[in-house]
Amino acid sequence: MSLPEEDLTCPICHEIFEDPVVLSCSHSFCRRCQERCWDARLRECPVCRKKASKSSHFPNLALRNICEAVQARRDMEAVEERMMCHLHREKYKLFCLVDKEPICVVCQCSKAHKTHQCSPVEEAALDCKEKLNASLESLQDKVDNLKKIHKTSADVFKHIKDQAVETQQMIRCQFEQLHQTLRQEEAARLAAVKREEEEKIASMNDKMKEISAEVLSLTETICVIREQLKEDGIVLLKNFKDNEDRNTTFSSDNMCGVLIDVANHLSNLKYKVWEKMLEHIDYTPVTLDPNTAHPCLILSDNLTSLHHNDEMNICPDNPERFHMSAEVVGMTSLGSGSHRWVVETGSNQDWLLGVASSSISRNAEVNARPENGFWTLCFRDGQIKAMTSPPTALEVSSTLERVKVHVDYDKGIVSFFDGDTGTLIYAYTHTFQETLLPYFYTQSSHPLRIMPERVLVAMLRQ
Repeated sequence: MSLPEEDLTCPICHEIFEDPVVLSCSHSFCRRCQERCWDARLRECPVCRKKASKSSHFPNLALRNICEAVQARRDMEAVEERMMCHLHREKYKLFCLVDKEPICVVCQCSKAHKTHQCSPVEEAALDCKEKLNASLESLQDKVDNLKKIHKTSADVFKHIKDQAVETQQMIRCQFEQLHQTLRQEEAARLAAVKREEEEKIASMNDKMKEISAEVLSLTETICVIREQLKEDGIVLLKNFKDNEDRNTTFSSDNMCGVLIDVANHLSNLKYKVWEKMLEHIDYTPVTLDPNTAHPCLILSDNLTSLHHNDEMNICPDNPERFHMSAEVVGMTSLGSGSHRWVVETGSNQDWLLGVASSSISRNAEVNARPENGFWTLCFRDGQIKAMTSPPTALEVSSTLERVKVHVDYDKGIVSFFDGDTGTLIYAYTHTFQETLLPYFYTQSSHPLRIMPERVLVAMLRQ
């Protein structure tokens, strides 16, 4: 015997009873619905408004059992409904591998799936589980990586702030050096003007003294001549020769070169100062990228030298950084044209120099060979080698303290020369398919230093 659905429905929530209780007035409600109503108003039946005490409601066990049975039947019917084809009311027994959906045997015979490959739902479910498990593992790996990145984000933030502060300090330091040079040059040029001013004034004072003495002498001569003009002719003729000699003893008025040579101080002033500043400025054709340096490498402030340190630096695990070996690359990509730089190796006894493809792995330790994207020269155990496959031992006539690297990208040539004698050590030939980066490796505490080049000024005549 089944009850009408309205007899199994709570009059408050209009759903099948859940943990029903019955009041003294015989009306039943879900326990939660009844307690919510009593919290909101006076304790009375929500249907007949009959007052009830706090202990006047009791569990309706019979009704609960009926409702649970009805709900279980509904759930089973819902499951069965999901297992039925909504077109043919047949149970799903096949899985269409083309449309990726479950179908019944009638669907398989229809036009929509007649030519499609199908498999039993049990087999398809196993295949789907395997794929979902693989997808789950991949997603879990991504989640783990994201959690790792999120965990280290605080360190990355701190490193970014430290980088910004250090970079600003270095910029201020280098500009202060330029400002100091300008201030010294300004002071020297102002002092030169002051010296010339003092020299010109001293010269004018001497000249004015000479003129004053000449004026006094001339005045005296004029007085003598006037007195002699009062004498008779014979006396005048006797003294005429002496008076004539007096007129030829005075210097001429020469004022050339008495002014400050303004043109000498101001002509092309900015250019001359800039040209002089070049004596204090070096240009380095290659600089190192600190974001790629292995944590055991120490780079100089101007990013032109490196050496190995046993104590690891604290730096973020960013993708550009070398993680397995003491390596670093230059910041400038080489994708065309000709490039050259000189590296001072000095007392360093363990190094690799050359170029590497921009796509080389930063997370794996690989041999520095051409097939792996490296074209390098190696010095280790007192032996110079070209890192070919296998490495080629080289004979060098003298102690190699400077190595010149020359890359002709368009011709596909990477050459190494003795930086002091210019003697060719070794040359690679290869057709490059991607951009290159200057490459450096060392396990020595003695630095490798990229040598600066002198800047020259050339005037273009038009």
